Amino acid sequence: MSYRRALIPAVVGSLLLTVFLWWAGASDLALQLRGSTSVFDPQSAGELRRWLTPWSYDPPAVPLSGGAGDGDSALSGGGQYAGLYSTAMQIRFVAVFVFFLAGALLLVRRLPPARGRTPATLLALWAWGPVAGTLAVTVSAPWLIASRGHGSFRVLPQLASVVASSGPVVVFAALVTAPLTVLVAHTALKGTEPPPRREVPPRAARLAASAGTAVVALSLVLLSYESVAARIQTSFDGGGLLSEPGDLLRTWLLLGGWSGPGTAPLGDWLLYRAADVLVLTVVWWALRLLPGLLTRPTVPAMAVGAVCATVLGLLASQVLHMAVDDTSAVWGPVYVFSHLGEGVPAALTFGVLAGLVSLATLRLAGGSDSGTVVE
Repeated sequence: MSYRRALIPAVVGSLLLTVFLWWAGASDLALQLRGSTSVFDPQSAGELRRWLTPWSYDPPAVPLSGGAGDGDSALSGGGQYAGLYSTAMQIRFVAVFVFFLAGALLLVRRLPPARGRTPATLLALWAWGPVAGTLAVTVSAPWLIASRGHGSFRVLPQLASVVASSGPVVVFAALVTAPLTVLVAHTALKGTEPPPRREVPPRAARLAASAGTAVVALSLVLLSYESVAARIQTSFDGGGLLSEPGDLLRTWLLLGGWSGPGTAPLGDWLLYRAADVLVLTVVWWALRLLPGLLTRPTVPAMAVGAVCATVLGLLASQVLHMAVDDTSAVWGPVYVFSHLGEGVPAALTFGVLAGLVSLATLRLAGGSDSGTVVE
């Protein structure tokens, strides 16, 4: 599929995702009205506001300057901080448009919805939405931190908090955006010859998938173990603005967190470990199929595809956790979805590495160039 034809659905999908997120952020005002607690219980209303706050153009209710002041100087300072917040949100929405456009353009071109690829294209575009949201909040984080008035205090922990704040709203917005983008891509493909599929040697595909999955398992199994994760987060000390990278490293390196059964029932512990196994199973299966689904297994396509596979694995495990979660009766039904989309920064880190390792293994095994075309 040519870039010209792929650009149309990519632009449409980017506009839709940006509009949905803008609309969601604007809805934050509705939850501040007095009657909102008659529609949602207080816990659910508070949780929804937490979801929508990262995409709200309205500044927080607390003073943005972070300090007390009198007269014109205080008003002027507050206006400057409010201006920084507005700039951060402008950068955030432009960035989410650009990042989703770049990923969707690559996915629609290398994974066009034709010849049995439609489900894969749909899932990949859905998974790319939270990645675009994470990158957008990361790019806009310096302005947002500065707007709080204490940007020189614990910079890296603040940055980690902002990076992890895109929230479940991006997952739901991408869930609506992905099928509409695929529908437009189907229309753009009309009148053209559907790109053929490649048949990759099974042994090479399995080796590549296993190598890529091992990279993801490095984070999910080794780095996410309680004692290792604690060492990552607490082993750095010293002075200066950049003396506390533990929280930031944890955000970008850890796909989860686990420990031994301890005092917890063995059945519950095994159920949570089953969710981790589900992540690796989804990643392995996606990487096994990806070289044959792509029109050409290039480095960018494999990297983005592996990121999407890792995000899909995380979403699948989080849905499994939701199915066994019994806290909705206490915290409200909205709380069940509160962890949806967590771990995306680490999925981006290790997804890219998994894609590169998988492609290198595929080429060494002779599966990249020797794959035959299936008409």
